[in-house]
Amino acid sequence: MGIWDELQTLAIEKKQNMLTVEDTVSNLIPNQEFAKLASEEQIERTAKALEANGIHAVIAENGEEAKRIFFKLVPEGAEVFLGASVTLETIGIKDLIDNSRRFEAVRPKMFAMDRATQAREIRKLGGAPDYAAGSVHAVTEDGQVMIASNTGSQLGPYASGAGKVIWVVGAQKLVKDLNEGFKRIYEYDLPLETEHMRQLYNMGTGVNKVLIVNREIRPNRITLIIVKEGLGF
Repeated sequence: MGIWDELQTLAIEKKQNMLTVEDTVSNLIPNQEFAKLASEEQIERTAKALEANGIHAVIAENGEEAKRIFFKLVPEGAEVFLGASVTLETIGIKDLIDNSRRFEAVRPKMFAMDRATQAREIRKLGGAPDYAAGSVHAVTEDGQVMIASNTGSQLGPYASGAGKVIWVVGAQKLVKDLNEGFKRIYEYDLPLETEHMRQLYNMGTGVNKVLIVNREIRPNRITLIIVKEGLGF
């Protein structure tokens, strides 16, 4: 839920941030109702609502098509900040951005810096990239977008800092309204993300900050790609 989660593991070993045997997430069972794909009608309604709210919506049949669309939107050589995203990892976007040398990838630069002595530089580098990309946790049928985060490091660029924003979103993340979106975050995303972070870093996570984008007022700034398959959490 944010790049700072990962950066913490390089420098922080505080006991309160570490999971013990008693902190297992076996009692957190994801609500599988939120794993179901949206119908064609719901996808179309949501896409139209997003467009009405200033967010360009594109519908992709699968992850491969979403990947092709993504790279048509991002020119080679562009500066790109990626929020931590299982979706982008799954369809190969993260690997191409961070490792192909075809783009000016922000994440590798941030990881190469010393968090203890260069925290200010890290914040500035990740705060206003030309492109910010990732996924989201819920999209309502009214065209509202919800992103939950433990640290909030990706929320600033998404909200206003980045020049352009691209979100790739599996169709299982479409919900009726904000109430259902919050339920999805707490009942489905949080258990899965907690287990994900425990396996990767032996750390927990939390819904400490939630960004809700009701509307984008800057034309052509945000593109949301809805993928007709289950991707990410």
